[in-house]
Amino acid sequence: MAYDRYIAICRPLHYGTLMGSRACVRMAAAAWGTGFLYALLHTANTFSIPLCQGNTVEQFFCEVPQILKLSCSDSYLREAGLLLVSACLFFGCFVFIVVSYVQIFTAVLRIPSEQGRHKAFSMCLPHLAVVSLFISTALFAYLKPPSLSSPALDLVVAVLYSVVPPAVNPLIYSMRNKELKEALRKMIQLVVFQQQ
Repeated sequence: MAYDRYIAICRPLHYGTLMGSRACVRMAAAAWGTGFLYALLHTANTFSIPLCQGNTVEQFFCEVPQILKLSCSDSYLREAGLLLVSACLFFGCFVFIVVSYVQIFTAVLRIPSEQGRHKAFSMCLPHLAVVSLFISTALFAYLKPPSLSSPALDLVVAVLYSVVPPAVNPLIYSMRNKELKEALRKMIQLVVFQQQ
């Protein structure tokens, strides 16, 4: 998404050439392949952990930290290796997004018309909102101190980062649609007037 926005704003005349169907297929294949390999790494690690405290996870989701609590082996090296791979993947994606958006915002700020800047920002901000929501909730889920850990909080945080961003994603992207904004405004007014 960041690369698509970068090409659309910084190189609009080359958009058709650079973002052709072949480039889109390559980017989708790279994202799916990386996601599959990353999931395979986590799955292989999870199934290789010996469980000695039963196999009942005290969560709605089968989260890796919850499975590690059931492990009877010293899994710190495995966990450190997975964290290192995860950190590298996360950092690479994060740097790519930040570099893309720095270039986008410098290009947008050079646009002379207010309407042009507004249109460019409205194209980029939904993607940034979804990415920020996902990153902030996932970082809180995995980097919170163990002293804050409780089954209820872990469940809320797991729902927050795994359900909320995908559920809010269509809503955030559709807020650019004027008809949807108008329908939402009318619905809010209707609810407010009914409560009075």
